[in-house]
Amino acid sequence: MSAAKSTAEPLKIGLLGAGNVGAQVARTLVEGRALISSRVGAPVKLIGVAVRDVEAPRDWKIPGELLTTDAEALVDEADLIIELMGGIEPAGTLVERALRAGTAVVTGNKALLAVQGGKLSQAAAESGALLRFEAAVGGAIPILRPIQESLSGDRITKVMGIVNGTTNYILDQMDSTGAAFYDALLEAQRLGYAEADPTADVEGHDAAAKAAILGALAFHAPFDIHDVYCEGISSVTAEDIEAAAASGYVIKLLAIVEKNDDGAILRVHPTLLPRTHPLASVRGAFNAVFVVAENAGELMFYGQGAGGLPTSSAIMGDVVSVARRLHSGPEHPGTTDTSSDSQSVRALPVDEAHTQYYIDMEVADREGVIAEVARVLADHHVSIESMRQPGSVSSDGEVDTEAARERGAVVQIVTHLAKEKDLSDTVSTLRALDVVKSVNSVLRVEVEQ
Repeated sequence: MSAAKSTAEPLKIGLLGAGNVGAQVARTLVEGRALISSRVGAPVKLIGVAVRDVEAPRDWKIPGELLTTDAEALVDEADLIIELMGGIEPAGTLVERALRAGTAVVTGNKALLAVQGGKLSQAAAESGALLRFEAAVGGAIPILRPIQESLSGDRITKVMGIVNGTTNYILDQMDSTGAAFYDALLEAQRLGYAEADPTADVEGHDAAAKAAILGALAFHAPFDIHDVYCEGISSVTAEDIEAAAASGYVIKLLAIVEKNDDGAILRVHPTLLPRTHPLASVRGAFNAVFVVAENAGELMFYGQGAGGLPTSSAIMGDVVSVARRLHSGPEHPGTTDTSSDSQSVRALPVDEAHTQYYIDMEVADREGVIAEVARVLADHHVSIESMRQPGSVSSDGEVDTEAARERGAVVQIVTHLAKEKDLSDTVSTLRALDVVKSVNSVLRVEVEQ
């Protein structure tokens, strides 16, 4: 474990990566050095910034004497490493090198943590190094420290959040303006909320990485991204949004981690939320995380989830916290504990989840169809909470029964709470029915408990 630093000797900070967030962190450490030092209670000094190309243009011109391409030498010299390279390698090797040497690490690399979080936590535990990653989930929202520290004496049973600003912006635009998915995506790209290749966001991979981190911290178990069931939002249609609104719901991409007597279920998917739910009001590119604990009850954390300034704020919060511990000497190893309950909390398949389904299907327009559909649900131990049969409306506002009969009848069902496997089997059986022309949409529903 690192010894406390002398008040006369500056704490040496090394930065790996100088992209959008990295450049802002470097600027804060250089221009705000006096302020950061006063908050730490000891002098701090940025000693180097490791980059691939020292000549590359950056959002803030980092002094040339700080730039280096020798990341390993910087890791070996620093007391605290800030890793903002992104990706798995070489970031993973460099972070592990630092931790095994007892050097503190602050990172915002959710992809790395979702794949190697358990190994890195173990390396930190063995050397007594400090490992912090508040910026990896929710940007500026302080959610990981409250889970690790403020709620450490409580038992968290569920964490549910909007943890990807890109998808929330897209779904919010579809809900508020009636835009189609791809039109909303193009607008998100124009505004800089979505990357040129938006796959990681719209297919849910970014949110799944964050769900793995949340689950590991909430339930003290070494979960990784392979334990997370994942669906994206690219199949959500304007018709889905409209139907949800007509029934009093809004569609959000949610990361959900929940524990039961047998283990924990981690999942990411588009979800219908009642408009009265606190998460339903989260608009634009904002993030929010909803936590349920046995004693504290329901808590919600809300704020900007992306961008250089918000993310750098979370990074610097970790830097100051770690630097204070290095200056005063940690009372105990400062790693994130993902192992204390690992023998008792195992990852369960999504089939074990209990949820509700929204099913939109087109059926033959004849007598007895609804009874046949209801029989299928009953056979799978699934009951109907509500059902709508929107008609085909003509230009004068009247229901066009002839058009409706030609295309079939649209039936929209919301089930009661049931086991995921029973719900999934129900949909498979419905698709095979002669009277069901097509199952257009299947979405999960979360209700206020």
